[in-house]
Amino acid sequence: MAPPQLTDEAGVKTEEGGGTCSRRFFTWEEVGLRTGRIQPYNEHWLVIDRKVYDVSRFHRRHPGGSRVMRHYAGQDATVRRVQEFTRSSPLAAAPRSQEPGHPGLQDTAAPLPTSGCHGLPALAGGCSSDKGDAPPGFWGGSEEQLGDAFTAFHLDKNYVSKFLKPLLIGELAPDQPNCEPNKNQLITEDFRKLRSTVEKMGLLKPNHLFFFLIFVHIVLLDVGAWLTIWYFGSSLVPFLTGVTLFATAQCQMNWFQHDLGHLSVFSKSKWNHRIHSVIMCIMKGLGAKWWNTMHFQHHAKPNCYKKDPDLNMHPFLFALGKKLAAELGMQKKKFMPYNHQHKYFFFSGPGLLLPYFQMSVVYLSIKRKEWLELALLISFYIRLGFMYIPLMGFKYLMAFYVLARFGEICCFTWVSQMNHIPMHIDYDENTDWVSTQLQATCNVDQSFFNDWFTGHLNFQIEHHLFPTMPRHNFWKVAPLVKSLCTKHSIDYQCKPLLTAFGDIVRSLKDSGQAWSDAYMHE
Repeated sequence: MAPPQLTDEAGVKTEEGGGTCSRRFFTWEEVGLRTGRIQPYNEHWLVIDRKVYDVSRFHRRHPGGSRVMRHYAGQDATVRRVQEFTRSSPLAAAPRSQEPGHPGLQDTAAPLPTSGCHGLPALAGGCSSDKGDAPPGFWGGSEEQLGDAFTAFHLDKNYVSKFLKPLLIGELAPDQPNCEPNKNQLITEDFRKLRSTVEKMGLLKPNHLFFFLIFVHIVLLDVGAWLTIWYFGSSLVPFLTGVTLFATAQCQMNWFQHDLGHLSVFSKSKWNHRIHSVIMCIMKGLGAKWWNTMHFQHHAKPNCYKKDPDLNMHPFLFALGKKLAAELGMQKKKFMPYNHQHKYFFFSGPGLLLPYFQMSVVYLSIKRKEWLELALLISFYIRLGFMYIPLMGFKYLMAFYVLARFGEICCFTWVSQMNHIPMHIDYDENTDWVSTQLQATCNVDQSFFNDWFTGHLNFQIEHHLFPTMPRHNFWKVAPLVKSLCTKHSIDYQCKPLLTAFGDIVRSLKDSGQAWSDAYMHE
């Protein structure tokens, strides 16, 4: 390993790191050692816009959860920081730059180099003649500021900067490339241009009427379930009709709370967070902060084992991905008969997900002492009792609730996994943002039913590239994303809905077979 670069800069003391840094300029190699897992460098550093930040202690107070920030320790987080750091943060009342005894650092970054990684010239028009269907002038123009991509995941960059400044310990040395050597600079620069185009087109602005109508139709479904039981009674047909309406309302509420959690319904972050808490607790019986903690990790590192919580079912229930499955087989580990996992997925996946959600929500609320959220969550069950017990009694209500929840969780499981389980699953390879998202996501064909049924998550690629974009604009940006993928020879997958469902089963069968082959023969 090459020795760290030494400079003539004076040491800088940082409260977060608890020590003195011997220089203001760093190499990517030095930053890469600060993952919190490499001794003796028990620190967490990350890079944003070429500036180096020490978050060794701050990550514990991060509003979006400690793990999201730790997942990027030792890496460039410029284009991957998620949007949970907003005005609703409890830290807003006391910016660290005003804390007694904290010297802070002036924002004195060195000018950015004009060359790309390994001396490649800055991209202006790209190296490929295949520019796809992009509008005229899209690939041209001057190089964008690196901060444009960081802004993509924060509704108020100036506000977030107040919290970043006291964590600043230095910057990348002038001879260091803009991105880590293992990342594709050309794709990164083109994506930043795409981001700028998206902003100019106004595709990040929500249509309030659209979301109002979404909410109204959910309320009508919920009320319709109650009216069906109230008017027709609790005999078999009205009972099942009520269950169907209630389950459909809860499914659509899943997608609506998802919009709120991604700050895409209102222009102000605080209103998204406040309404999100109400919707999740009172109308769904789940926790908003629990969702934020889990879902932001998924977006930060999709399909990255040990970093994406959506893969927590590996290896105790399923063997996911051929590489990870074969690794289990070679280690002679067998928690389940993985070669039959494509068969037991139908009942074990949805069946175990519901109690897991319920228990983890309550556990996290108690652990973090989120008493208000826990009280609002309980109010959901009180509301159900007042609405339905007078009509059908407690036993029928329990049957009603369990059937509706099971139907909802089946829908959620298949819709949420059709875009990810069939895709590439591996450990974190620390690739560039676009490649990370595209290899872990795929789309489903657009239609009125598909859009409604999946909450526009059939545009999973666009959603992962632009997490704060309102879903009604996904179809507008899709041609530009396709053009970007065509130019850089990236596979942009889009398939029919039923094919996507079938791919879940096929991929589970393939990874189960990979485990079996390694377990039996290697």
